[in-house]
Amino acid sequence: MGSQRRDVPGTVHIVDDDASFRTATERRLRIAGYEVVTYPSSLQLLDRLPDDSRPGCILLDVKIPDVSGPDLQDRLRMLGSTLPIVFLTGHADVPTTVRTIKAGAEDFLTKPVSSEKLLGAIEQAMAHHAFLRGQNRRLEGFRELLATLTPRERQVFERVVQGKINKQIAHELGATERTIKAHRQRVMEKMKVQTLAELVSIAERLGMVADMASESRPA
Repeated sequence: MGSQRRDVPGTVHIVDDDASFRTATERRLRIAGYEVVTYPSSLQLLDRLPDDSRPGCILLDVKIPDVSGPDLQDRLRMLGSTLPIVFLTGHADVPTTVRTIKAGAEDFLTKPVSSEKLLGAIEQAMAHHAFLRGQNRRLEGFRELLATLTPRERQVFERVVQGKINKQIAHELGATERTIKAHRQRVMEKMKVQTLAELVSIAERLGMVADMASESRPA
């Protein structure tokens, strides 16, 4: 019984140049069950870029030397990181708050922050990250299914989700309606869907519908 390990809810990455704050916050978060990694500067976090495939979030001071909190937020977004960011500041600053929230910050807390408020913000950030990771996993699954289609099945798929009927597709591809019907059935089976609505939803998630709409517009 004593060897059973409780699942850790996630890793909090604390980026703050105040050593006493890092130590106190790390203690609070570890007691709450989180794994914690601390960084005295933004550059240190960029040097050891956190793995966003695991549950996590970043607790980030606004006014930190070298690269400021908002600038680090921009860099992480450019690098494709999906880790949610909870900002901390010693003095609330409306323009900075607006900038970071618009850029996707999860929350903006003013120091000193109560344990209740801090843990609530982190819990919400973790939940948001879990949702994003679930979406990404589903998207990756759809891409894998799409890769199983033959070139002709892919052509049929693209036309079906544009709302074209078998007769139109057959004419465009120089095939019989019966052949298109068979291709269409295989597309549904390979993409693991029962309805056209599900197929269109997958195409939209993969960005195919928007791509095809722009391709069909006259130059």
